[in-house]
Amino acid sequence: MTTTPGSASPNAWATGGSAFAGVLMAVNGVFSVFEGIAALSKDEVYLPVGDYTFKFDLTAWGWIHLILGVIVFAVGVAILKGIQWGRVAGVVLAAISVIFHFLWLPYQPLWALIAIAIGVFVIWALCTDREPVRHI
Repeated sequence: MTTTPGSASPNAWATGGSAFAGVLMAVNGVFSVFEGIAALSKDEVYLPVGDYTFKFDLTAWGWIHLILGVIVFAVGVAILKGIQWGRVAGVVLAAISVIFHFLWLPYQPLWALIAIAIGVFVIWALCTDREPVRHI
């Protein structure tokens, strides 16, 4: 398929989305680190949750968010550098992040829904971008 000058290629949205996905992952990683620090510093930062099926201790959630945030940030940087393993790891980590934020819904419902939407966009962008990448 040929495109006229000035028009977007069929893959332009995905290519731009892939770069944006890298930025979103890096920023989301930093936010997850902050969530983890807040949960570890004082248990009073988040409201107590009643009988929730997937209830964890806030200290456990703090460590989950802290470790996941550091890894997500590193993978976001790898995606921005165009490294192949970063794209694959980004899809896997975005899926894991979506699952964890679903489980995190009772603690921070609005932010959890935003993080789920970001994760879904990241998965879409990284799976639809077919630009050549560097293998490092």
